[in-house]
Amino acid sequence: MGFVKVARIDEFMNVQKMKIRVEGKEILLLKIDGNYYAVSNKCPHMGGSLYDGKLENGVITCPRHGAKYDAKTGIGIGNPKILFLKFDVKNDQSYPVKVEDTDIYIDVNKK
Repeated sequence: MGFVKVARIDEFMNVQKMKIRVEGKEILLLKIDGNYYAVSNKCPHMGGSLYDGKLENGVITCPRHGAKYDAKTGIGIGNPKILFLKFDVKNDQSYPVKVEDTDIYIDVNKK
């Protein structure tokens, strides 16, 4: 299907992240250092909403068990913990983003 308009840059005046739905997929759209990125909103570890997690220095942390992901690429960089157990982290899905004029587009079919 290609790129689909999902937001406008003025919607990011006071926020760094936005939860959106594109073609039945829940996506986390992020603004980091003036650039836009998109990853799956569902944590690959146990399905937590990354939107509800903390975004700091380009890293999004799942609120459920603390799995950490590079918010620009979706690559897992910190293992989740449950009590004293540590688990391997899987990479999150990332999506191509482009900005044209004041509109933000995502292509959920490309990886």
